[in-house]
Amino acid sequence: MKIVILDGYTENPGDLSWEGLEKLGDLTVYDRTSLTDVQEVIDRIGDAEIVFTNKTPMPREVFDTCTNIRYVGVLATGYNVVDVDAAKEKNIPVCNIPTYGTAAVGQFAIALLLEICHHVGHHDKAVHEGRWENNPDWCFWDYPLIELDGKVMGIIGYGRIGQATGRIAQALGMKVLAYDAYRNPALESETCQYADLDEVLAKSDVIALHCPLFSETEGMINRESIAKMKDGVIILNNSRGPLIVEKDLAEALNSGKVAAAGLDVVSTEPIKGENPLLKAKNCILTPHISWAPKESRQRLMDIAVDNLEMFLKGKVQNAVNL
Repeated sequence: MKIVILDGYTENPGDLSWEGLEKLGDLTVYDRTSLTDVQEVIDRIGDAEIVFTNKTPMPREVFDTCTNIRYVGVLATGYNVVDVDAAKEKNIPVCNIPTYGTAAVGQFAIALLLEICHHVGHHDKAVHEGRWENNPDWCFWDYPLIELDGKVMGIIGYGRIGQATGRIAQALGMKVLAYDAYRNPALESETCQYADLDEVLAKSDVIALHCPLFSETEGMINRESIAKMKDGVIILNNSRGPLIVEKDLAEALNSGKVAAAGLDVVSTEPIKGENPLLKAKNCILTPHISWAPKESRQRLMDIAVDNLEMFLKGKVQNAVNL
């Protein structure tokens, strides 16, 4: 069978092996494929039966033209780049990769928070530039430093990743207020309680977004919801960029209502130069790398191989459209 990977570089820039997929068919790997040229996508798929994509779109035209496709694997959890309805009409399973990045994404949320609290990168640079050597005092700091012990972290979306973030937050001495449509009482303790959304917004010193992007969550962090928050709140988002109305957050950062934000995702990726967050005060922006530790990507690779192996055995797993 012919297997085509449309955009393999981000998943495997050279530190992993495609061997698992190579054993399952005649594999062709493209580092990148155009995000806008549908004809290039069609040409590269050709008569392949198996197609993997990460962020390369596969609209209906691809399925109408590439009639040999039997299986689509998404090298990510999100699958919005694939027209899953068109695939379903042709009985083509679209299988994603759930749960591979739970630990990494939770860890990264806390990394963003700790950078906001201590500005480690800034102060490291200052020392290397000679400012400590030439400082009249025995130490200095350029930003207010924040101790997290005793503070409240509100986590919006308390699934696997939200829980991972919550465990680390509690280990730092924080109390967790969790908001989720589905509550698991077994997770509650002296330092972790469920609350409704308005209570989370009102009582949290730090708000971390770990919810999926649905019509009801899109733009949930906006001028109105920010007004319900504490003055000086910290906002973290390494879930989905469109959860935040970026213009409203930028205004709140510049006014000081929001003390700082740590964001690994934005509404349009890669980020556009006109994004207001690029010029907002106290806003850390990273290029969607929460998922990217080698261990996490290896787990993704292993699940992708297992998904395809199960399909070839007639047992579809992790399908999002069947």
